Amino acid sequence: MAGLDQKSPNVLLQSLCCRIMGKSEVDVAHQFQYAVRVVGSNYAPTIERDEFLVAEKIKKELVKQRREADAALLSELHRKLQSQVANYAALFAQALPRDAQSTPQYYCARPQSLPLSYPDRTQSAQSSGSMGSSGVSSLSIYATNGPTHTPQSLLPGQTQGMGDSLRQQLSSRLAWNLSAAAPSVPTSTSRGLANSVPRSVPRSRREGDTGSGSVEISESALVRDILYVFQGIDGKCIKMCSSESCYKIDGKIAISKSLRDITSRLAELGWLHNKVRKYTDQRSLDRAFGLVGQSFCAALHQELKEYYRLLSVLHSQVEDDQGVNLGVENSLTLRRLLVWTYDPKIRLKTLAALVDHCQGRKGGELASAVHAYGKTGDPYMRALVQHILSLVSHPILNFLYRWIYDGELEDTYHEFFVASDPTVKTDRLWHDKYTLRKSMIPSFIAMDQARKVLLIGKSINFLHQVCHDRTPPGKIIAASKSADSLKDAAELFTDLEGAFQGNIDAAYFETSKYLLDVLNKNYHLLEHMQAMRRYLLLGQGDFIRHLMDLLKPELVRPATTLYQHNLTGILETAVRATNAQFDSPEILKRLDVRLLEVSPGDTGWDVFSMDYHVDGPIATVFTRECMSHYLRVFNFLWRAKRMEYILTDIWKGQMCNAKLLKSMPELSGVLHQCHILASEMVHFIHQMQYYITFEVLECSWDELWNKVQQAQDLDHIIAAHEVFLDTIISRCLLDTNSRALLNQLRAIFDQIIEFQNAQDTLYRAALEELQLRLQFEERKKRLQSEGEWGVTAADEEVENKRVQEFCETIPKMRSQLRILTHFYQGIVQQFLVLLMTSTDESLQFLSFRLDFNEHYKAREPRLRMSLGTTRGRRSSYM
Repeated sequence: MAGLDQKSPNVLLQSLCCRIMGKSEVDVAHQFQYAVRVVGSNYAPTIERDEFLVAEKIKKELVKQRREADAALLSELHRKLQSQVANYAALFAQALPRDAQSTPQYYCARPQSLPLSYPDRTQSAQSSGSMGSSGVSSLSIYATNGPTHTPQSLLPGQTQGMGDSLRQQLSSRLAWNLSAAAPSVPTSTSRGLANSVPRSVPRSRREGDTGSGSVEISESALVRDILYVFQGIDGKCIKMCSSESCYKIDGKIAISKSLRDITSRLAELGWLHNKVRKYTDQRSLDRAFGLVGQSFCAALHQELKEYYRLLSVLHSQVEDDQGVNLGVENSLTLRRLLVWTYDPKIRLKTLAALVDHCQGRKGGELASAVHAYGKTGDPYMRALVQHILSLVSHPILNFLYRWIYDGELEDTYHEFFVASDPTVKTDRLWHDKYTLRKSMIPSFIAMDQARKVLLIGKSINFLHQVCHDRTPPGKIIAASKSADSLKDAAELFTDLEGAFQGNIDAAYFETSKYLLDVLNKNYHLLEHMQAMRRYLLLGQGDFIRHLMDLLKPELVRPATTLYQHNLTGILETAVRATNAQFDSPEILKRLDVRLLEVSPGDTGWDVFSMDYHVDGPIATVFTRECMSHYLRVFNFLWRAKRMEYILTDIWKGQMCNAKLLKSMPELSGVLHQCHILASEMVHFIHQMQYYITFEVLECSWDELWNKVQQAQDLDHIIAAHEVFLDTIISRCLLDTNSRALLNQLRAIFDQIIEFQNAQDTLYRAALEELQLRLQFEERKKRLQSEGEWGVTAADEEVENKRVQEFCETIPKMRSQLRILTHFYQGIVQQFLVLLMTSTDESLQFLSFRLDFNEHYKAREPRLRMSLGTTRGRRSSYM
């Protein structure tokens, strides 16, 4: 090895050619000449591009493995290696024999048998830079041709075989080669301006566009100014123009148009940098910007840090170019800067656009803005935005996991999409305390997912604060995810329909199931719902009938004379006497009597109502609004049940008195009229009761019960219960759209009460007259049995006069019944017309059942319109 070190580079190169070709020195002369030309030339070998791509691939792989520090180290080492290789090539060229230097055409000529093509390095760098990458890779690639360092083997005190005279000879030959080779190298080569003329000659002078009074400036000075502009600092000749909001070169500087254009294009980085830096400086100190906003600023700072790292490499190369100038190959030019800053410029443009797009936004809205900007076909820009989004969404994921696993909401700056109202009391916790801020729902989280997230945390708080359940959330939900790593954010965007959705669904189902189990087992929610059906909706028939029988003596009195404790005692008596006694004490103790507001002339029937007390967690389902609906429905059903009760009493009176009044033939017409009207009323009430009981209550209750059995969360039960109440309210004619129908129905009920009073008056008068007649006949028979005259002329005259007076009242009774019948039938006809014109088909079919024999249709022309005609006319109006 010692012998080899003393040999000249020429001999070593010739020996290498002989060994590779396997021939003698004479046979490899042609290849040796070509090798000398290549090694001693200023051209870059074709392998350089491949080496560059390999280094890039290695750095990209390191970045994918989140080893940014290793990627940066590789870039720096690769730069130093290239610098040393270039220095050795220059020294080797200077060590050639003088005969080779005296014939530069011989070494510079390219053999025809060995084609050599060198691509434009500017295009190569641009094509490589256009691939793009995230993180350090896209910024550190521009440090590969960094500052040139003197090889260690050539430092003073370490050179072997070469003394000071050799170093002087090498330096002189290097200067000579540069000056001699300048004319022979084409000016169109891609090596920059330094390859064609010495760097000391200003470009403006070479291109011949200098002007009188203009200041000339070298390209190296422009490069230094541009590096300051990259940081937002005005240079000596490139300054910010406030009027045009851009960096411009001083008009007194004489440079070519091409350099001026390149400088303007490079100065755009400074403007973009200022825009991003201004935003981060302003927002970083704004505490109201929130955690999401601070994360956004941190992401921008991280990108600027990588940008500054590139600038530091460029600065170091400029300093090295000034300190060691062994060759123009490694000098920093404007064109190289234009290529090397291609990717950083795209990156800064993306950041500046993000800053504009995110102005005035915070929290989830800010995350949505960043996410929306990532919907692009450019993989480079998409990777950058997704990296920023992973940082921005990290606080949102912290909020989310804290909420769904602990039920805690610490959102000081109102950034999370779940809002809390601390003024809401415990009884309204489920309905009003926690709501969704729709503007803060990130666009990468679906509305269904947001609703489930809200329900999970709300269920945990409901269990703790309302149900007083002290079970730790960890036992309710198996917390399989941790929010301590940014890996969660990355998974959120790559697997929104997979792992993230699975975590949300698992927490939702487990929390909701546990809550429903607590409500059903500890607070008997379903039993209370069934009790509402049995008592407030009159489903417990035996209890309701017996209660009416017991209450009748009390309720016929004026409303002002009623006492609630008396009615409560009657209610308890009805419970003990019927099957209601077998209900749970938890249910029975909630039954109570309620008296409505009294109006003048009201009786007990008008103000009596039943009540069911609810409190605690079940009050979340049976809210005050729901209980008011139950009260309205109960009053309607109670009034309808009372009509049925009245008609039953009317029918019983007719059946009981029919035989008694057979001896009074003058009443047969009136009684027949009463029977006909009573039959009409009984038919009407029976059809209405069938409609209310089966078509409204039972069908709606069956739908409610099925939904409750299939409910996945408490909201489903509440929604199903509200739909149930709304349905029976509307179909029982209690909503605003059925006001006219309800008024007609109440008028019919009033006519039934009037008919009861009229018939009672008729039967009292008839029974009183019958009693007097029977007494007269009995007295007559008693006197005859005693052997006296049965009746005197005076008694007979008195009796005939009284009978005559009674007979004169019969036409009055008949006319009263006729008027009552006329009013009743008129109201029923109007009610039927309203039913036929209703949009509810069940009400239309109810009109057919009420007038099954077309009794009212014959009297009312508007009822002669068929259902099909009614539908067709209504659709034509629509």
